[in-house]
Amino acid sequence: MDYILALLSDPAAWAALVTLIAMEIVLGIDNLIFISILTNKLPEDQRARARRMGIGGALILRLGLLGTVAIIVQLTDPVFTAFGHGFSWRDLILIAGGLFLVWKATKEIHHNVDPDPGPDMFEGGRSIGFSAAILQILLLDLVFSVDSIITAVGMTDHVPIMVVAVLVTVGVMLLAADPLANFIADNPTIVMLALGFLLMIGTTLIADGFGVHVPKGYIYAAMAFSALVEVLNILGRRARRRRGEPRPHAER
Repeated sequence: MDYILALLSDPAAWAALVTLIAMEIVLGIDNLIFISILTNKLPEDQRARARRMGIGGALILRLGLLGTVAIIVQLTDPVFTAFGHGFSWRDLILIAGGLFLVWKATKEIHHNVDPDPGPDMFEGGRSIGFSAAILQILLLDLVFSVDSIITAVGMTDHVPIMVVAVLVTVGVMLLAADPLANFIADNPTIVMLALGFLLMIGTTLIADGFGVHVPKGYIYAAMAFSALVEVLNILGRRARRRRGEPRPHAER
């Protein structure tokens, strides 16, 4: 109890908490975009439950990983060297997660561009099963959770601060999940933009796994700019519909 009271009276601890919450929320955007796109492929009556289960899984994984902070820290130690780079378990997890994201986003883009692609490596329908969706969400939850906890460990040594930051972040994700998923579902062009984001995030995870660090600020600045441009396009289309103007040739 004395330890908690000392943290509550320490301005540096509050500053670390606010900074960590902001960082965790930004990192959670990637996770939330994937969950939104994947759950939108489920029957409508299953979507909200799948989102809650997926985000709940992220909470359980992150709290579980916090309980093994000493082991998580060791995940950054190299286990073998190849191509002049020492690969750690964290690197391998990021590379595997990045490859999965790139594959999944490419598959979804393929189906959006060509709804009837015929039998090939991307064979499959537009809909997926509930269990398959939850499994894929949990796999990506693991990747993002490991990255999130390692980031948290690098910012503070106090586990209670990490726990509070995780709880706040997951709470924000729960609040934002349905509005974000509904917005993506109601605006088809947003789907392609979000899939582009997943491609970029997956590529960044792979690069990070190979030791090429891309500052997160650049990634999220590019995502925010692209999202702003798309929002302006949506507002422009709505304004033209209200005025009864025909769509531009590029939109037909």
